[in-house]
Amino acid sequence: MNIISVTCVFRKPNPGYTDLLILINSIMNIAIVCYPTYGGSGVLATELGKALADKGHNIHFITYQQPVRLSGFHANLFYHEVRVPTYPLFDYPPYETALASTMVDVVSNNQIDLLHVHYAIPHAAAAYMAKQILAKKNKKIPVITTLHGTDITLVGRDKTYSPVVTFSMEESDILTAVSNNLKEETYRNFSINKDIEVIHNFVDVKRFNKKPVDAFRKLISPNGEKIIVHASNFRKVKRVDDVVNAFLLIQKEIPCKLLLIGDGPERPAIESMTRDCPSYEAIKFLGKQEQMEDILPIADLFLLTSEYESFGLAALEAMAAEVPVISTNAGGLPEIIIDGVCGYMSPVGDVEDMSRNALKILKDEQTLLRFKSNALLQAKKFDIQHIVPLYEDLYKSVI
Repeated sequence: MNIISVTCVFRKPNPGYTDLLILINSIMNIAIVCYPTYGGSGVLATELGKALADKGHNIHFITYQQPVRLSGFHANLFYHEVRVPTYPLFDYPPYETALASTMVDVVSNNQIDLLHVHYAIPHAAAAYMAKQILAKKNKKIPVITTLHGTDITLVGRDKTYSPVVTFSMEESDILTAVSNNLKEETYRNFSINKDIEVIHNFVDVKRFNKKPVDAFRKLISPNGEKIIVHASNFRKVKRVDDVVNAFLLIQKEIPCKLLLIGDGPERPAIESMTRDCPSYEAIKFLGKQEQMEDILPIADLFLLTSEYESFGLAALEAMAAEVPVISTNAGGLPEIIIDGVCGYMSPVGDVEDMSRNALKILKDEQTLLRFKSNALLQAKKFDIQHIVPLYEDLYKSVI
């Protein structure tokens, strides 16, 4: 019998191969549930998903239509539409039930590691339902709920929704808020004992910090007028009439134009209001705009007169485009705007103070340049590169 001698040689692992294994093991499959519209929660959720996909994670969006900021093809991004069948029996189609069923389907068939739901109503409650269904199938799925603002400060406080919102927040594995102010408001208005982690909203500074298109600015401001911008969903809480009134006071002192971006229930009333103004020709309604990064760089000032902002993402995007902000001191705005440095804050409704502050910046070119530079520096503190790793660490803590 011949005996064959076999010598085993053990080699050190190739460093590149080891790095690849680490990378593969760190890739997560994440389902993001959000509203697909122009509001802050939908924008943040979509931008977060895109940034995570750029880092190699597989991101599955679950919502009733494609999010407005989700355009183009990305190998790691997937969109699952929630379809709600209509039957004569239902006066109101049961979206929450359809959403929970879609979550169960996506999690079951895509090896999802966790559900990240943005905006408590109805997403957190639907996620709880999906979690219980999956538990019956021996599938454990962590749920992270991110609170954005009106889900807590307005809608969630309604007695119709409050018990469900409270319960679904308590049952989330992790609860986050986009500002310290929103965290405090949540504890003030709901009887919950759960810890709330604050992870601020973010902005992709590279996207907004563009050189303004001279031809575009010339079209809006042919005689070198200063350009003031406001962007919102035109709801009562935004107090867009204050934007117009502040602008009219500013215009008495210096030539300027006002661009009103967005749409919503208050727009007809604001349009009617401006038609009666002697400065009607200086006010332009641009409607909903997806490419804010093309508009903001031509602005000299951003006006935000809201009664409440949980964070103020629109203001942060303006600052990323080197645009100083005149705002109210409501909600989470003091967490991003340094008064007298990158803008000014005034009490809600005080349009005279807002106009005085605006003129401090606009009347002197050197002052305007200083505020523009400071606005960009402040925005960089909230750059997407600093915030997304915080979410990654959060995800890893529950998987």
